[in-house]
Amino acid sequence: MRALTKALVSVTTAVGIAAGGLATAGTAMAAPAQVKEQAVSAEAVAPLAVVNLGLSEAQAKDVQRALKARWRYTGVIDGQLGTNSWKAMQRFLEEHYGYTDSIDGIVGPNTVKALQRYLKRFYGYTGPIDGVAGSGTKAAFKRAADVCPGGCLLT
Repeated sequence: MRALTKALVSVTTAVGIAAGGLATAGTAMAAPAQVKEQAVSAEAVAPLAVVNLGLSEAQAKDVQRALKARWRYTGVIDGQLGTNSWKAMQRFLEEHYGYTDSIDGIVGPNTVKALQRYLKRFYGYTGPIDGVAGSGTKAAFKRAADVCPGGCLLT
């Protein structure tokens, strides 16, 4: 009888430990609740492209001031020539320098060609009108920004 009691107590203890261990494991090891992710558009995830073409933030701010004053730029004057800055620049280039693509804020070859025509006329750009924003284009763009601190260019 004593052996039977000892065996019964051992089994009961083992079951209790196992049950307690399983109860603890059940809460600690449970799979986390599924997290519902919000669907976002690619536009919200991808940062807007900033293309300063060699300008410092101060020079880019001057360009943005000119765009705000004359070409419907509505963004912040932050020295970052992003999509909205380039849309305003494309409006200027469309009216005066032969830009014929869509007003999309993308600094592609046609935007650069029109910018090169502008820079050739007023700011000493001597390179080809090739749509490549090389060192000559960037140097002339910097001259344009330096000539008119405060935003007098793009008129």
